[in-house]
Amino acid sequence: MFEVHERETFRKILRQVEAFSGVRVVTWTILSNHFHLLLDVPPAEELDDAGILERCRELYSADGMSAVEWEYADAERMSGDVLERWRAKYLQRMWDLSEFMKTLKQRFTAWFNRKHTRSGTLWERRFTSVLVEGSWDCLLKVAAYIDLNAVRAGIVSDPKDYRWSGYAEAVGGDRRARRGLVSAMQLEKAGVDWRHVGAAYRRVIFGIGESKGERKGISAEAVAEVWAAGGRLSFEQLLRCRVRYFTSGVVIGSTSFVEAFFAARREMFSIRRSSGARKLRGGDWGQLRTARDLGLQPIAPPVSDG
Repeated sequence: MFEVHERETFRKILRQVEAFSGVRVVTWTILSNHFHLLLDVPPAEELDDAGILERCRELYSADGMSAVEWEYADAERMSGDVLERWRAKYLQRMWDLSEFMKTLKQRFTAWFNRKHTRSGTLWERRFTSVLVEGSWDCLLKVAAYIDLNAVRAGIVSDPKDYRWSGYAEAVGGDRRARRGLVSAMQLEKAGVDWRHVGAAYRRVIFGIGESKGERKGISAEAVAEVWAAGGRLSFEQLLRCRVRYFTSGVVIGSTSFVEAFFAARREMFSIRRSSGARKLRGGDWGQLRTARDLGLQPIAPPVSDG
């Protein structure tokens, strides 16, 4: 049974493997003993040696990266077939679904076994996969199915409140999670911001997730409320989440208040910073500003005992 720390670590490893492999996570969720992923496997790109090393830095620890760089230096010195084999060793693990899943499961299993002083496999069987048509209708329905797992399991009544999912990550301001759902809505090139995409996806997910008969799901009243609000989260709903700005934002207040702090404590900030006030991500916070631009999970739904 995966506890809070296990699920947080799974999220971290998932994003590391995504950055390394080039396989894009559209959305995801992990429950107490299994997980679901919606993945986009784009065509392979041309990567030079510097690009391969950069991808490796997303995945390997400092010690692991030292070994990779030493191996590369040795292959570069010998050149020819040795260097080509070094390139192939890493390139064959990119833009490939099976390699993505293999790397994800192996790395999470290794971490889990170390933490719990155990050995052997963690997953009972090989992953199962379904090929999904890249149409707007199909992608949205599969994404919503994955993000509604915790609702169907009776863990939460609102999918944003189950923090170990792509939708909750997106509500929390994670740019990668938002990009995934923007791609599911097929709006990457439309220039539409998350405020509109998030509201549209929330209407979709509540409409699909409405309970029917004895099936667990979202109440008809909650669906009606979301549609009446245009899919936007209210200020009160945002405050029910764990808002990192209130603990890690350094300063919270009006633009003038934050700018005054920035001017008085200039040494605390990067020399590249020209101003102090930053908008709070993840919702409509009105005129509130912060001194830190928390791009990664600034707002997280409360922990649930899934």
